[in-house]
Amino acid sequence: MDHGIDEVAPVVRPTANYMLRTHCDPHEDMFALRAHGPLIRIAGNAATQTGKDYVWQALGHDVVRRIIGDHENFSTRLRLTEAQPISGEGVPIPPEIVGQISTYDPPEHTRLRRMLTPEFTVRRIRRLEPAIQAIIDERLDAMEAAGPPADAQVLFADPVGGGALCELLGIPRDDRNEFMRRVRQNVDLSRGYKARAADSAAFNRYLNSLITRQRKDPDEGFIGMLVREHGADVTDEELKGVCTALILGGVESVAGMIGFGILALLDHPDQRQLLFAGREEADRVVNELLRFLSAIQQPTPRMAIKDVVIDGQLIKAGEMVLCSILMANRDEALTPNPNTLDASRDQAPHLAFGHGIHHCIGAAVARAVLRMAYQTLWRRFPELRLAVPADSVKLRRAFIDSPDRLPVAW
Repeated sequence: MDHGIDEVAPVVRPTANYMLRTHCDPHEDMFALRAHGPLIRIAGNAATQTGKDYVWQALGHDVVRRIIGDHENFSTRLRLTEAQPISGEGVPIPPEIVGQISTYDPPEHTRLRRMLTPEFTVRRIRRLEPAIQAIIDERLDAMEAAGPPADAQVLFADPVGGGALCELLGIPRDDRNEFMRRVRQNVDLSRGYKARAADSAAFNRYLNSLITRQRKDPDEGFIGMLVREHGADVTDEELKGVCTALILGGVESVAGMIGFGILALLDHPDQRQLLFAGREEADRVVNELLRFLSAIQQPTPRMAIKDVVIDGQLIKAGEMVLCSILMANRDEALTPNPNTLDASRDQAPHLAFGHGIHHCIGAAVARAVLRMAYQTLWRRFPELRLAVPADSVKLRRAFIDSPDRLPVAW
């Protein structure tokens, strides 16, 4: 059958480090891959884990945007066996991903998203802002007491990211330190599987007990509101899965963005000043940092449900596609001079929060936390500077990028 496609793309073998970041920038190997085109076939670990000779890697903005926004041709559904239908239709959702909406396709996705969306209104987010500001102020007090030099990632970025999500979910303050310790240990890839599994089990036990309490006496937090509004229409397992997805994704991505944002703004004092030029300008700085940094490099992989032609290439049903958000946001097809941080540029439709039905449901919360964190940090420490050479800042081994340590002085 003639699909009207270009010559089949060769299979490229990337280096083992191609998905690593060099501080605030993509790894140079990612640019080398994109030189082969916006959509290429790659060999290596990502391919062999699927039992295939290759997977597709999307690197261009237009290609990535089309793929992650096309739920009719691409699925985020986890397939457990080769015998399972590609679309997952009629197959029960595996217990370990129940409620984790990023792995859902319609109609299950539509039903759950409809329940969640009202909990992320502008009015609700504004109600959270005083509590989030109190967390930010408290962490800056701790940073000042510890230094200089002080670790802005461990003392500020991490607990602000975690505290904001705990505030949203309604995690009691007395439980938060232990709860977040379990979360961070669970995503720490430098630890062994057994140790991480033990923390994951403790994390799940806590969520089970929290949901049980909220069923009996729902409060004004996220879980309590869902229970109050939807009752038996949302199961305990779905509540747990939704919370897991928000915490594991939201906490680390916000913490990573705060840390990387500090690094980027230290290098760009002119951009930093715009944080205090007005609300609109501050929001533009946050938006540009999200495009420039893209803490979540790759979202949930997509599987083609049917044969589909993208950018002149035939992606066959059952083939896997990886999408680089970081490289899509650094594409000249999106904006001129994409490797320059410039909040004055025309606002471009970046993909830091995804696109389509899987656009991040907590995007507005994340934007608010980032704006408040950056503004308050530099109001408190206007002479903030790195206490170590920039090239000595190491990255954390976790599912989402962030600096491991970020020593600063003032």
